[in-house]
This record gives sequence, C-alpha cells and structure tokens, in this order.
Amino acid sequence: MSQPAVIDQRGSVARSDTLAQIEQLRGRIAALEGGPTRLFVPVLPALAGLVRLRTGGVYGVDSATLGMMLAAGASQAGEWVGFAGWDDFGAEAAQQRGIVLGRTVLVPSPGEHWLEVTAALVDVLKVVVLRPPGGVDPTSASLLEARLRARSAVLVVQGEWPRCEARLSAEQVVWAGLEQGRGRLRERRATLVVRGAGRVPARAEAVLD
Repeated sequence: MSQPAVIDQRGSVARSDTLAQIEQLRGRIAALEGGPTRLFVPVLPALAGLVRLRTGGVYGVDSATLGMMLAAGASQAGEWVGFAGWDDFGAEAAQQRGIVLGRTVLVPSPGEHWLEVTAALVDVLKVVVLRPPGGVDPTSASLLEARLRARSAVLVVQGEWPRCEARLSAEQVVWAGLEQGRGRLRERRATLVVRGAGRVPARAEAVLD
C-alpha cells in the first residue's frame, strides 16, 4: 500500500520555510536562556505541511490511524517509538502506516500503572503514543510533560489531555471505489484538521488507507 498523500490547500512553500526559520530561532533562544532545546521530530511527508512535532510537546489525535501516522515519521527516520494502552494494536496496520516494528515497543495493558509505564517509555523512546485508561488529571499531565522536556521526547495521546500543543482530527471521511453501488473499496479519504491554542485551524485533504 502506498503511503498516505496530503494535498495542502492553504500553505505555501515560502510560508513553511518562514515558519521553520522562526522555530529554529526560538530553539536557539531557549538554549541561550538555559531551557531545553526543542528539536523537530520527523513526520511523514504526507503530514509535513500540516503538523510539526517538537520534542517536549504533547499532541492529541482522535483515532488510532492518526496516532500511528504521527509516530511513523520518526520510526522511518530510525528512531524507536512506543505504544502504551493499545490492547488492540495491529502489527499489519502499523506496518501499512509506516511503523517499523523492529524499533517499536508495545505495552498493551499497563492498567493502573499507565503513568509509570509511560514515563519509563519516554525515558528511552523518541515518540510514545498513549491511550489513557480514562481522564487524566493536571498533576499527572504535568509530571509527564516535565519528563518529555527533560528527555527530548514527544507524546501523542489518543483521548483527552489537559494541554495539547496541537490536536489532529479527521473530518468528512469518505470511501472511494463504489460507483453506482458496485465495485471495490479502494481508499479512505478525509479532511485532516489541526487545531492549537491561539491558532487558526489548518486543513488538508489526505488518503488514510
């Protein structure tokens, strides 16, 4: 299966380059001020014009597909990634979305120890995709966020989280391939939307499967 493709309807190459330069300057300023440098983490080419992952950040998703897609860029770039709370993790689906299983750690059911397990994964992995067992209180969120900054890791959460730098969701999902009620389902298309505090939502068309 080919990798998902995204057509950016809003951004431009010049605008993306400018944003990248601004983020690099912010990282240098943070380093000069003694704070942890926030580095960019690779994302799939399909998502490059829509969302940018930075170490120390928490990013929300509304589906397993999007969680895998956000982790796949780092996985393909040679980084180790992990999934916690995914008792229905599908190896074939993960591979199809770009996850390298040989560099993937899975803790399917951490139960009541999910916070400790996730913190341990953050210590050694670049991207951790978490499915919390329920609501997350601000204190627990703050503890993990501090660990992310200290370890230069990224947390992707499928579910609610008190504070997210950005949240990626899929809207207007449609299947292509059935014409006049006949045929085979070929691909699943969606409008991906990224929302963040104080930002205008960004949208792009994508092929998910």
